[in-house]
Amino acid sequence: MHEFRLTQISDTHLARRLQKLTDNFHRVSEHIDATRPDLVINSGDLAFDAPTSRSDLEFAKELHDALPVPCRHLPGNHDIGDNPTAVAAAPKQPATEKERQNYLSVIGEDRWRFDAAGWSFIGLNSLIMNTGIESEAEQFGWLASELGRINGRPVALFLHKPLFLNTPADPETVETAIRYVPQPRRKNLIEMFATVDLRLVASGHVHQRRDFTFGHTRHVWAPSAGFIIPDRMQEVIGTKEVGLVDYRFQPDSFEVRHVRAPGQTDVDLDALNGRK
Repeated sequence: MHEFRLTQISDTHLARRLQKLTDNFHRVSEHIDATRPDLVINSGDLAFDAPTSRSDLEFAKELHDALPVPCRHLPGNHDIGDNPTAVAAAPKQPATEKERQNYLSVIGEDRWRFDAAGWSFIGLNSLIMNTGIESEAEQFGWLASELGRINGRPVALFLHKPLFLNTPADPETVETAIRYVPQPRRKNLIEMFATVDLRLVASGHVHQRRDFTFGHTRHVWAPSAGFIIPDRMQEVIGTKEVGLVDYRFQPDSFEVRHVRAPGQTDVDLDALNGRK
């Protein structure tokens, strides 16, 4: 395969009761049907609130299964709960093995690796990092084994949370700790991927579109496919809009196209919650 076409969607936050988010997902599905990539990846938060409503996750699975091309998934904090951090308060819904198993039973695998067009693609569960549960250590062991079999291929990493805002040395703060992969696991990941040719880190979670390069690695934040977060709740660090990301991978190169599917609307979280 000389070219591999991939579409990344993220933060769909699906629930049967939230029609506006379902409508935005249908617009995304129509774009996928029109463009027919080789694969779709949802980089997390498939469901609106799976830890309190398994039916949200089941509804998300139903809609993703109806997509016209194959799809891979990764869990987000609204799918299995959130990471503990060294500086912020404990999450109200911490990531647990029970919630991870619930995700596995409905959605399927929470980590994966495959090769296409001369590239290695790796997907990780970023929400179990820093939890201390057994599957966290298992995933790092699995990752070490997979990285040992890359054989010089360029690597694209997908995960829910971005690694950092600007640099690996960014400090964790109370206000922003839940936004990125927590320390010390962030440092562990960066050290592990330093042994391979990491070209791309693709994430979601922040509900803002952002695209920058640090060193020789491009960091792409996919916006939410569902809704935007108002400024009163979150400062602007990228572009607040709904959308998705299309990629074209060829041996030793790739292209990124930032896309808004025709008909997608910028649903505001306040409006979704009936505040305006």
